[in-house]
Amino acid sequence: MDPRIQLIKGDITKQKVDGIVNAANSSLMGGGGVDGAIHRAGGPAILDDCRKIIARQGSCKTGEAVITKAGNLPASYVIHTVGPVWNGGEKGEAAKLASCYINSLTLAVEYHLPTISFPNISTGIYGYPKKEAALIAIKTVSGFLLENPFIKTIFFVCFDEENHNIYNDLLSKQSL
Repeated sequence: MDPRIQLIKGDITKQKVDGIVNAANSSLMGGGGVDGAIHRAGGPAILDDCRKIIARQGSCKTGEAVITKAGNLPASYVIHTVGPVWNGGEKGEAAKLASCYINSLTLAVEYHLPTISFPNISTGIYGYPKKEAALIAIKTVSGFLLENPFIKTIFFVCFDEENHNIYNDLLSKQSL
């Protein structure tokens, strides 16, 4: 596995990185889970930037990503991406989830953010099966890193023990 991929069990809002990825909803107005935590910890600057984005382009579609300042977070930017809601796996969910990672990392390269922290996108209220989501995340990020040497470190930040164990198991295997 690429040594630039690291696993952390903890709170993504505490990560001192260049960019924190937010598992946002399409309104970008905050919500529950990691989205609400990022908005609360980051303060009003994030919401102000999100409102400007919505005024300019409308809602953020599933699989897309946008970037804002990080407000009070110990990061420079927040990359907001909208993961897919799990509907049994037959509605293009895997491709949409992979797009979340690709579009977030593309913004990271564009904004010169060499260190990025990702949450477990779509595995909370959106119901994506955790192991399948982790496998997509790891494979997509690994593939992106092969073609983008600019990114120095990607952290998968797992808040709960279950996701941490899943990622640890998958990352410890030689091949996925």
